[in-house]
Amino acid sequence: MPSPRKFVSAREVAERAGVSRSAVSRAFTPGASVSEDTRRRVLEAANALGYHVNHLARGLSLKESGIVCLVGSELGTPYRANLVKAMTQAAQDAGKVAMVINTDRSDASVGAALRQALHYRADASIILSGLPDKSITRLCLENGQRIVLINRDDDQEGPLRINLKDGEAARHTLTAFLRAGCRRLAFANSEAGTPSLMARERGFLAAAGAIGLTVAVERFGPSVYDSGRELARRLLTARERPDAVFCATDLIACGFLDAARHEFGLAVPEDLCVTGFDDIEQAGWSSYGLTTFAQPVSDIAREAFAWLMLAPEEATRRPAAVELEARMVWRRTVRGYAQDLSPDLRSAAGA
Repeated sequence: MPSPRKFVSAREVAERAGVSRSAVSRAFTPGASVSEDTRRRVLEAANALGYHVNHLARGLSLKESGIVCLVGSELGTPYRANLVKAMTQAAQDAGKVAMVINTDRSDASVGAALRQALHYRADASIILSGLPDKSITRLCLENGQRIVLINRDDDQEGPLRINLKDGEAARHTLTAFLRAGCRRLAFANSEAGTPSLMARERGFLAAAGAIGLTVAVERFGPSVYDSGRELARRLLTARERPDAVFCATDLIACGFLDAARHEFGLAVPEDLCVTGFDDIEQAGWSSYGLTTFAQPVSDIAREAFAWLMLAPEEATRRPAAVELEARMVWRRTVRGYAQDLSPDLRSAAGA
């Protein structure tokens, strides 16, 4: 059985290098005053002994741990997985360490996990979606953390809010459906009720209502593939079957498309036009070819960490909210491609 690992202390490095303990600390502190000869001797000793700086201990003295919590739910869905990937890469680029807190369960384990992160003196938390309860945001703020909220409508003062222009995407979707000759419209949503999903729904209904069109709205279950199949069964057996459906997410749209084609024998886009939202990898697969809107995950991560890297007093002088555009990605589930559209819509489609 291997013996327990022995961690090398800064004192051992100092003794081997023939310098003071404080010289070791300065040698590993960017910008600290230390001669090149001393720095060289310290680094050589550290490499020989296998020494690594204890950032947790340093964080206690500096009141800065370098830890950023990523708090989210449905982490296994393609969009959320892409967002976590972008966030962890941005954290690494910023010299931070990401700690992921899964809030799928609505029991005491969520609060316990978050309190554990607070015990490590995490500097900040990024709330990745609208599902985690607002009490989580309050707990983070009460413990002195800086907070970034993604696609949420929390009204607490202090956090940076990053949202998408969901209403604008809804208007572009309506224009595309109208251009395709569709008039019997529907919106397929989950029952998650997150701010971003509801903003897409409200935006689509408002845009259609402005020109005198009604929208059939159906909500079911979580934002997953199987919910899309069930939503298709409900909408496509209605007395007036829709000829165009805006699905709140790509995962819902994939389930909807499979049910429409394989259970109802509909041709897409000839009989039915469908759009999604997120631009997950599966949306580009040849079996779907889904027209959708791309979540700007890299931009979201960049905005979040650019704000977190500001000094607190500088951050308070910046806008508390950022709105990003979701670019329309044209594929094959809506009749009429980008070249057939008006100049405004062609620009929105990225053509």
